[in-house]
Amino acid sequence: MSIHSNVFTPFLLLLVLLLSGTNAVTGHAFPIKEATVHDFHMAFKQNILTSKQLVEFYLGEIHKLNPILHGVIEVNPDAILQVDKADYERKAKLAGSLMGVQGIPVLLKDNIATEDKMNTTAGSFALLKSVAPKDAGVMRRLRKAGAIILGKGSMSEWAGSRPNCPDGWSAIAGQGQ
Repeated sequence: MSIHSNVFTPFLLLLVLLLSGTNAVTGHAFPIKEATVHDFHMAFKQNILTSKQLVEFYLGEIHKLNPILHGVIEVNPDAILQVDKADYERKAKLAGSLMGVQGIPVLLKDNIATEDKMNTTAGSFALLKSVAPKDAGVMRRLRKAGAIILGKGSMSEWAGSRPNCPDGWSAIAGQGQ
């Protein structure tokens, strides 16, 4: 499966839905709300945006909107470390540093296993504090492509297989909007 496949559409869509407004980053009027991955890479290339600025902006939006939307279960505590690597690679002009999802923050659905400090709970308290023994296949491909794993997005508990629960509800995040 190609790294540019439709597998990333739900993750990028969730990320875009969490972000509202057109905001200036570091004094430049860069329209983040409507920006595409290509737009981000062009802004990186023109030195008007860094992955760190992009991640910091998104973390601010999550902090502001998540109490209302309940769309993010967990933020990756290592996102800033991943950002530093992406920005370094771009500054050093390493091959692939302006391609695909390299340096682009993504949210994962909370049933995608990640071998890191984040939980993989499928929205359920039953799996809280569980440790994934290895990254899921899509996670390995995202890491290899240089994506910044921003966190885990909310989902219907157990992927909606639990009877008599409204869509978008999970024990961990509550009712998503």
